[in-house]
Amino acid sequence: MAPQDAFLKAWEPAQQAWARGQKVVRLIGYDASPADTRRYAHASTIANTLFDCRYPLRDWGWTRDRCIERIEAEGLPVPPKSSCFFCGAMRPDEVRALPTWCLRIIVLIEARAAPRLRTVEGLWRRSTRTRPGRITDFIRAEQLLAADEIDAIIRDAPTELVRFQDAAALVPISERPAMSEWLDQFNAGLMEAA
Repeated sequence: MAPQDAFLKAWEPAQQAWARGQKVVRLIGYDASPADTRRYAHASTIANTLFDCRYPLRDWGWTRDRCIERIEAEGLPVPPKSSCFFCGAMRPDEVRALPTWCLRIIVLIEARAAPRLRTVEGLWRRSTRTRPGRITDFIRAEQLLAADEIDAIIRDAPTELVRFQDAAALVPISERPAMSEWLDQFNAGLMEAA
């Protein structure tokens, strides 16, 4: 919720409410299914001086299936699960559905982290009977990216990224290139190599 908090802290209506000593009402979409019940059990214990958190789906007793039924009954498309594409909670079918640029960044993230990992294998932490600990290994096994592309990312991208970061650190903050510029070059270079 950090990005939402940062936005709200700069949002004038929220600032005005806090100046009046009021809390901002935050509606959170945890439903009444077991997974969200666990998240709610944790979230509901956190005291917050700025927000009054409410959980309408839980109040109504709606499970994920009930939410989907209602969305479909209104003729709307059911939104996909919301998460970062490099989240360790991604399921294999969600990884399969990712666009190529997301898969490339996952490989880069795991390759960059690999030399420092001691207690986990990768973003999926540890291998299980159903999946490897590294999403990169899954991407390779499923042939979601070509093996030579994965090898090139692992071999070259971490070093190139460190060079970019080192060079950027020497430039005043106001003049630093954005990480998105490097990522654009990273993706463009891979497309040229393919």
